[in-house]
Amino acid sequence: MKGNAGVGRRVAIGFGVAVLGYVLGAVGGGFLISALSSNTHDRSVEAAMTGAFVTGPLIAVVGFIVGFVRSKRKPEVAPDHLRSET
Repeated sequence: MKGNAGVGRRVAIGFGVAVLGYVLGAVGGGFLISALSSNTHDRSVEAAMTGAFVTGPLIAVVGFIVGFVRSKRKPEVAPDHLRSET
């Protein structure tokens, strides 16, 4: 059971990074569509929908995975003078 003690913490960090990733992805995707789209009729709607439903969720999923994996605690290593010589 000791191995699963940090999973909740890792999931929480993953969700936090996912929320941040969603916001950044939605704003960035909307900005990119506004700047690069050749659509002249509803560019703002296209930018909003792309940011909210494409780039935001994609970056959120990537952010969750990165946050979950990177939050793994490194094993604690005892200093040299405290290690047993067995």
